[in-house]
Amino acid sequence: MNPVNIAVIGSLNMDLVTRSPRFPAAGETIMGVDFQRYMGGKGANQAVAAARLGARVSMIGAVGNDDFGREMTANLQREGVNTDGVKVLDAVHSGLANITVADGENTIIVVAGANFGLTPADIVAQEAVIAAADVVLAQLEIPLDCVMAAARLAQKHGKPFILNPAPAQPLPSELLDCVTLLTPNAYELAISLNLPQNLPPQDLMTRTPCPVVMTVGSKGALYHDKQGRLKQAEGFKVSAVDTTGAGDTFNGALAVFWHEGMASAVRKACAAGALSVTKAGAQGGMPTLAALEGFLSGKEVV
Repeated sequence: MNPVNIAVIGSLNMDLVTRSPRFPAAGETIMGVDFQRYMGGKGANQAVAAARLGARVSMIGAVGNDDFGREMTANLQREGVNTDGVKVLDAVHSGLANITVADGENTIIVVAGANFGLTPADIVAQEAVIAAADVVLAQLEIPLDCVMAAARLAQKHGKPFILNPAPAQPLPSELLDCVTLLTPNAYELAISLNLPQNLPPQDLMTRTPCPVVMTVGSKGALYHDKQGRLKQAEGFKVSAVDTTGAGDTFNGALAVFWHEGMASAVRKACAAGALSVTKAGAQGGMPTLAALEGFLSGKEVV
């Protein structure tokens, strides 16, 4: 069987992670205990997740003409991702996330940088990539008009368009009308639809004008089958090291296995997401296809 072709439209960020015994107060300087850099950005993460699972992936996004941009592009290429659609901008720095971890919690400051230098014209310039894809995957760390341009092109060419609506923001009806599958958690879905946070998940899902797979953390994911019955794909028990990137791994896997049908795709996406939290870094624990198959068959994952 030929590899699945996936076009990912989204962000590339360098994650700068500082670990400290506690969070400093305003104006206070404290000594940290560790610092690491990780490749991130929801778009790049989902591209890597899909590539490791055997898909042929093309990334559409933007980086700055700086060291971070070159590192992130080279990293995607090492993972087998086609980066011809990654635009390099001279006048702006690459996107980054400044993350502080203390007491099991984290604070994050994201600076979009080049990610918000992406334009609808850049998406249209990659129409051939979208037309050749089996699945088109996007998130919301780039301008919404770029997401809309990608959705329209996917619809024009009859391609499934999976949208991970994160970071959460209200979504226009014309975008939702183009979405084949929306993949939020409950908070993100309420924000996307401009609805109260206290509505039960099933109410939120039934009010969405497109199909939904709702992630529910370690409990797995909820979706409706072809008969409209609510189903739950159970989560997998693992020893968590770092939950960063679990949702991105879920989405990348969902796109890879989309052709297998909802039940199979969601189950495999839940398993891939579980495996991803067993190592540090957003991309560190993303499984290969062999690791995922071994995990699902009960074999030792290496």
